[in-house]
Amino acid sequence: MELKIKKLREGGRIPQRATDGSAGMDLYACIDKALTLAPQQLTVIPTGIAIELPDNTCAAFLYARSGLGVKHGICLSNGVGVIDSDYRGEICVGLCNVSDKPYTIEPGERVAQMVIAPVLTPEIIEVAELGDTERGAGGFGSTGKK
Repeated sequence: MELKIKKLREGGRIPQRATDGSAGMDLYACIDKALTLAPQQLTVIPTGIAIELPDNTCAAFLYARSGLGVKHGICLSNGVGVIDSDYRGEICVGLCNVSDKPYTIEPGERVAQMVIAPVLTPEIIEVAELGDTERGAGGFGSTGKK
């Protein structure tokens, strides 16, 4: 399987895994100057790259970097970014600062991680009834606290 990556502009960096065991590839901020994200502020950070996934059986998923989220409150504004197999535009990362302190993003800083994962595309069938389970329609908290 191949993941084709195109640099769209100067400053774009090819995503890299930090270690052989890393599931995600780091994505880098392709910005000309530092950008300070105020508490509760949203921004979109360009990466300067576009990708071509092998086919529609996979997608790229963007996740927050653990250190940014846990230590600084910098998270993805849409929870998880989804890059569809037919998208060829620039990958951008929506970030939000959920902390009470400003955070400065530097040019070339690792701002997110990208994981390539399989996608199931089942045939959609409308039915009058669904199969029964022990849980049934029990929702939030229905399986207990422990």
